Amino acid sequence: MSLSGTVVRRKKTSPVEPDRAEAARPALLLAWYDRHRRVLPWRPQAGEAADPYAVWLSEIMLQQTTVKTVGPYFAKFMARWPDIASLGRASLDDVLRMWAGLGYYSRARNLHACAVAVLRDHGGIFPDTEAGLRSLPGIGPYTAAAIAAIAFDRWTMPVDGNIERVVSRLFAVEDALPQAKPAIQKLAMTLLAGSRAGDERSRAGDEKSRAGDSAQALMDLGATICTPRKPACVLCPLNEGCAARARGDQETFPRKAAKKSGKLRRGAAFVVTRGDELLVRTRPAKGLLGGMTEVPGSDWMAAQEDEAALQQAPRLNGVARWHRKVGVVNHVFTHFPLELVVYTARVAARTRAPNGMRWVPISTIKGEAFPNVMRKVIAHGLAE
Repeated sequence: MSLSGTVVRRKKTSPVEPDRAEAARPALLLAWYDRHRRVLPWRPQAGEAADPYAVWLSEIMLQQTTVKTVGPYFAKFMARWPDIASLGRASLDDVLRMWAGLGYYSRARNLHACAVAVLRDHGGIFPDTEAGLRSLPGIGPYTAAAIAAIAFDRWTMPVDGNIERVVSRLFAVEDALPQAKPAIQKLAMTLLAGSRAGDERSRAGDEKSRAGDSAQALMDLGATICTPRKPACVLCPLNEGCAARARGDQETFPRKAAKKSGKLRRGAAFVVTRGDELLVRTRPAKGLLGGMTEVPGSDWMAAQEDEAALQQAPRLNGVARWHRKVGVVNHVFTHFPLELVVYTARVAARTRAPNGMRWVPISTIKGEAFPNVMRKVIAHGLAE
């Protein structure tokens, strides 16, 4: 049985060997990490202290986003706002513009709100405990644990997708995700180096905790060795006691429940130009793509007919007829796919923008806070 009562499978060995193997895992993991740790823009060199600001920024950006994608955005943010004080003084519009293209835009709004809160309520210094971090906007249980462990060496284990995979294979956790998360969390804690007492002594300066290194070691192991497909088990420092490897079904872990895909939603987008300007508006602050810039459009609804969507076009002087572009724009959000029909129109030089809308130079589109779906729409609408 696992620590939570979940059934796990282990390789058959003598009664003494499993205890020895499990006790040796944290040290083996750290020894491997010291030799093979990844070089990442937000990760300090071995022996250097982590920057809580860089750790926090990277963790927010890495939510549901790959390291490769995040790298350039992290560099841009650090160049523009090198510390929490500068980011806390920035405008939300500037942050959204810098974030444009990275997706999941609620992260950008929470990022800004968190920076403001740290600057206003904590004197520009991040709390160094999970509880303190969770009190900040946009920081949930995982992110709080990640910052606490990596930036402050607190005795905790943040479990991301990589760690879920490593732990579920190591212990052959049969329960499917997400139900298996509590069991995996408890099992992952057994891989922390040192002890909770060591964590408390490190806070007093008496001992160096390596909780953060343990967490990052598991993340690196999952990213480079214990990969979703064709894991390089022969190179894994924990392969001797891996239950899934002993069974030969590593790639079937973690078990996952079947995903439910949302219903297709349909709508219309209206690309209106006034000479070299484009008609845009800002989405409501709350909700999907909150605070981002978009071209006018209809509601996004399941089974919406084109005629119903077209009736939601902006009212503009001089537009007697909308031109429908051939084809549609497809985009997939986390919970539903979207299909947009694109209509275009040109208006006279002095045409006023409807209430709540504005004209922006087409030459500055790159710097506007358009989400990816809107960039697809604009590209389609402006194409000859």
